[in-house]
Amino acid sequence: MFQSMSRKGTCLDNSPMENFFSILKQEVYYGKIYQSQNELREAIENYIYYYNHHRIKEKLNWKSPVEFRQFNQKTA
Repeated sequence: MFQSMSRKGTCLDNSPMENFFSILKQEVYYGKIYQSQNELREAIENYIYYYNHHRIKEKLNWKSPVEFRQFNQKTA
């Protein structure tokens, strides 16, 4: 993980990541008990893969982020 590099006083620079981490915590962390850091790390890695490859988004025309990027690369 890397520290946020947004400009001082411009919170909107980082809003996409803030949104992602909020969703990640809601769907992976809150209300769950993990037996080890490795178990939590694996759950996060699995969720990131799911989020990028399978979780469709209305803003991306009902495609996953990977599908949206691939579609746009083909049409460019």
